[in-house]
Order: sequence, then C-alpha cells, then structure tokens
Amino acid sequence: MLKKSLVLMSVSAAFFAQAQDVSILRNTVDVYSSTPMVGSSKFNAMAGANGALGGDANSLLTNPAGLGVAISGEVSGTLSIAGNKNKSSWGGTSIDYSKTNTDLGNIGGVIAFPLMSESGWKFINIGINFSNQSLDNYVESPGSNDVIKDFTDKSASFAGHAYNRYGSLSKTSFGVGANYNHNLYIGAGFNFFNASIDQYDTAAFKSLDNGSMEYFDRQNTPMFERSSGFSASLGVIGKLSPNFRIGGAIETPTFWRIDRNYNFYNDPDYGDGSGAESRDLTTPLKATVSAAFVASKNFSLNVDYTLGLTRPKYKVVTGAESELNSFFKDNYKNLSEVRIGAEYRVKQFRLRGGYSYTSNPFDALTVSQINPDASTTDKSYSDMMLNNRNLASFGLGYDFKSFYIDASYQYVTSTYSNPFLRGIETGNPSTDTAYYSDTRIMSSDYFAVSEVKNNRNNFFITFGWKF
Repeated sequence: MLKKSLVLMSVSAAFFAQAQDVSILRNTVDVYSSTPMVGSSKFNAMAGANGALGGDANSLLTNPAGLGVAISGEVSGTLSIAGNKNKSSWGGTSIDYSKTNTDLGNIGGVIAFPLMSESGWKFINIGINFSNQSLDNYVESPGSNDVIKDFTDKSASFAGHAYNRYGSLSKTSFGVGANYNHNLYIGAGFNFFNASIDQYDTAAFKSLDNGSMEYFDRQNTPMFERSSGFSASLGVIGKLSPNFRIGGAIETPTFWRIDRNYNFYNDPDYGDGSGAESRDLTTPLKATVSAAFVASKNFSLNVDYTLGLTRPKYKVVTGAESELNSFFKDNYKNLSEVRIGAEYRVKQFRLRGGYSYTSNPFDALTVSQINPDASTTDKSYSDMMLNNRNLASFGLGYDFKSFYIDASYQYVTSTYSNPFLRGIETGNPSTDTAYYSDTRIMSSDYFAVSEVKNNRNNFFITFGWKF
C-alpha cells in the first residue's frame, strides 16, 4: 500500500491544466450531491424503495408524506457493517484493496397522534431520522517500469499511485406527516447534513540506481474538509384504490458550506505550508415519483424514480469556482435513480428484496494519456470518474408484536475509469498541480488511466420497538 493517497478523478485536459484540485469534481457529485440512503434493515432490504408505502421514520429519506401512514409509534436502531473492495488494473497488473467499517447506520422514530375530531384528519405524526454512512475509499493503481519520469538524469520509474478518502456523511431529518381519511397523506421535512472528508493523492517512484521508493504528494493535498448543509422536502401520497398508491416528493437543493484545510508546496513567498478556504455549494434540486401495489397485508411492492432537476453550482469567489461551474455546465448529466422493493409476510416472518440502478452523472470525457509501454494517446471515456451503479438486496425479519428484529444484505457494483498521475508545475499554488516530495518535483502532461471495479458488501441488523 502506498504511504498516502486520495480518491480523486479527472476529466478533459483543458480543464485539468487550470484546476486547483480535480478531486472536487468527484466529491461534488459522489458526496455532496448524493443523499445518505442507509436506513433500517427493512428499508435497505427493499433498496430504499418506500416512497408510496411509508409508515416509518425512513420516509424522511424519500417522501416525508410517508410519516402520515403510521398509525402507531415506533423507534428503531440499525447497526451497519459496510465492506468496500476496489480492484484497480493497469498494464496487465491489478491491485486489490478491501476495508470493512462497522458503525451506527440509522436511528429513527415516529410518534403518532390520533385526532379525536369530526373532520377527515385522522393522524398528525412527528418523525426524526438519522442516517450515517462511511466515505472511506482507497484506490491503488500499479506502476510501470517503462514509464520513466523526466528528471534531468531520468533516474526513477513510475511505481504506482493511490487515491484515498477517509470520512463520513450523515443526514439528520425532522418531519411531520398528516393522514386524511386514510386516503391522502401529506408531509414535510427539514434535513441537516454533515460531511467529514480527509483526502490524499500520492504518487510513488522507484530509483533506477538502488531500488529505493520515494513518495510525492500532489499540490494542495492532503486536504481536510468539514462541511455542513441544509435542505427541505415536501411530499404527498394518495390512494387510487385500496390496493394502489402513488406518491410524489421534492427536495430542495442542499446548501453546503465547505471549510477546507490543505498543504501547499514550493510557494514563491511562503515555501511549504498549510492554508484554508471556504466554499458555498448548491447541489441539484431532486424530485421523486413513486407507485405502490399493496395486494393485502401480506404483500407489497414499491417503485421509486428520483431525478436531479438542476446541476451543482458553486458560489463564485475566485476563478476556481467559475471553472468548476463551467465544467458542470458542459459535462454534467442529470443524475437519476430507479429503486424497486417488495415485502412478503408469512405470519410473523418477513421476506424482502430490492434492486436499484443509479445512472452515470458525466458525459464522455477525453484525456491525453500515457500507456504502460510509455506511448501516449488521446482517448475518450464514457465512464470517467464515476459510472452507473447497480444494487441488489434482500432481507429477513421477525415481528414479536411489540418488538421486531430485521436483517438485510446489499451487493453494490460499479466499474469506472480512473485517471491519475497528471500534474503541472507552474510556480503558483493556485494553478500548480505537480507532485512534491522533500527533495524533488514531479510534473507530467499526461494521465494514466486504470480500470477500477468496485464491489460493496453491506450488512445491517435492526432492533425496533412499537408502542
């Protein structure tokens, strides 16, 4: 494993030539524009598809109107065991890395208030939900003895590269839902986000003289972000018949404040040191439409479709934010997700399953790359930085009347092209992207691009109480 690293991805050469740190591109979409979807084991087993079913606090993750479906109080806690494996391949060589995190994945509760009035309003319910997920991700790509860095004496070959990201993302939601005549449900929620990200970007080079290894950090890394955000959501669910429901929800953009500390190198005035900056980010407005079929108390099926209606946008303070906004304007595709989930009950037993598909958020991107044999080409990739993601899930549960226990498993897969290595020395940290060690500077006009296969194996167990 390399000494240090970072999960960053990259795009067209024209953009990279001026980008301060292009890992921002990936995290803007993968972290800040996503929504934590770790719920209870029931929610996770059904791939997060509950937008027209509702009935518990996890409705705040999809459609707050689902709070109004509950007719009794409930509280639950979920333990999450998340396994992440990356296999990065380049030049016929692959490097695997696996990591497992155990954490509190979800806590949720609903309090139901029956209305003793003559009107059609039956319940006013209050819900709270906390969802948490790990952001840890390590991608190490192999090197090539044929790729010799252009020192004056050409004294080292490229030995490998690693991106690494440590951290977590959480969403705390408060909401209210109402039930009108058991046919119409409305709800609203307020969502508070927190993200903690430590990122590294490291290249390794091997001396041709004695075989010793030297490690280089990319300009303005490592970087450490502590961020907070806010959004609001509104939703409605209606029964078309006793067996069919439809739902709709909209979530405002998340308004993020991102505070970042980072290391810089070879500044003409300050030399090596550390700096700090803050940015304001507005992520896409999201809409979700849902449909559910409830055949009886023993079987239910739900389908959700979520679409981002706008694109990420940074508040412009310097030229860096303008460049980021231009990139998203030219290359970002509205992110969409389809989720399907079902539950079948046999007396007190519960059997659940689900599937979800998340689309690729970027158009095809072209890079100038160096190949493992040291030749260079320009190549276009349709899966650069991120790609579509498939999730399959299933779960079991047992209801003890007042108490219940559920368990679920998710298998998540994605394959994408991973650009690394390119960095240009400019002498100005605001535009410099070169790699620095204690003794040398490494600069390259070309990316190397590996193929990364990401597999995630997630396990959840939930304990709940109904009252």
